[in-house]
Amino acid sequence: MTDLIDLAALSLLPCSYFGRVAERLRRGDRAGGVLRALIAEHWRDEPDKLSTLVSRAESGIRRAREGGITPLPWSDAAYPPALTTIIDPPPLLWVRGRVAALSTPSVAIVGARAASAYALSVAERLASDLTAAGLTVVSGLARGVDSAAHRGTVASGGVTVAVLGSGVDVLYPAEHAPLARAIEKNGAVISELVPGTPPQPQFFPLRNRIISGLSRAVVVIEAGEKSGSLITARSALEQGRDVLAVPGNVLSGRNRGAHALLRDGARIVETAQDILEELGLLGSPCAPPFASRSLTPVRDPILSCLVPGEPSDLDEIAERSGLSPARLLPRLFELELQGAVTRLGGGRFVRVDSSC
Repeated sequence: MTDLIDLAALSLLPCSYFGRVAERLRRGDRAGGVLRALIAEHWRDEPDKLSTLVSRAESGIRRAREGGITPLPWSDAAYPPALTTIIDPPPLLWVRGRVAALSTPSVAIVGARAASAYALSVAERLASDLTAAGLTVVSGLARGVDSAAHRGTVASGGVTVAVLGSGVDVLYPAEHAPLARAIEKNGAVISELVPGTPPQPQFFPLRNRIISGLSRAVVVIEAGEKSGSLITARSALEQGRDVLAVPGNVLSGRNRGAHALLRDGARIVETAQDILEELGLLGSPCAPPFASRSLTPVRDPILSCLVPGEPSDLDEIAERSGLSPARLLPRLFELELQGAVTRLGGGRFVRVDSSC
């Protein structure tokens, strides 16, 4: 419980400190030590800073317990491994719904809030087809394209994850409360912000790095020149994720941001098949993406980098294999699905078979 409180307190620090927090946690430092070291370094003139953070953390944990919200610390084996690869992962996530939804292969769909009927239709169709292919759809529960992507997934009986710019018990916009409840049945509504946190403008650009960080690719639909979706796309590129875009009407001006992405080399998306092909997932959009894999786990070169029973983190596996963490993670997902690898806390993996 002490570690949970310390991680919750760390999550209350400004996001600009999360990179340093992650660096120290990855090297094995305890959360309490990291918290106290940062406070001593940056808030030495505020003697009540530590007690204030701890008090807020304890209050958030109590509120979560009362509201059926699951706190998911960085050290937990269920913490999404994709998110551990970004520079500044949240020390703690707050989850409503199914925690397991955060660890499945995912694609983000983002776009305009004031979306055209065309954009809404495309978002719903792509989400539905990606769901049929066995992928999870990630978005931000905003009006427009985001909510259309969630609706398309829910209507198809699939898994979708909504990342909020507020506490998970303070839904914004409020009219999406029924949609959020539907999402929670198979998927999850998550936030890095302590329960009870109201939506504020600065939170939404920050949550975009989580949307892209959870995903193998980000698909942009109808984004203007100053769209928040472009922030998500930028985060995706920085994190080593693929960026794709749907072309739109050149006369309306609604899609200039997405067209700029296309000019810069983003792949054009017309169907879900384009996304699956970009990700190297074989088969049609109506077949599970891993069903046609012929990979034999015992011969996989990634497994040769792992010693049975000895946990290794992504950086260690990347150094041994020569693959970047962003490219390595999908392979580890496949091996986990095949039962050859088990995921542990803190973004570590262990080989479970004894063959070479």
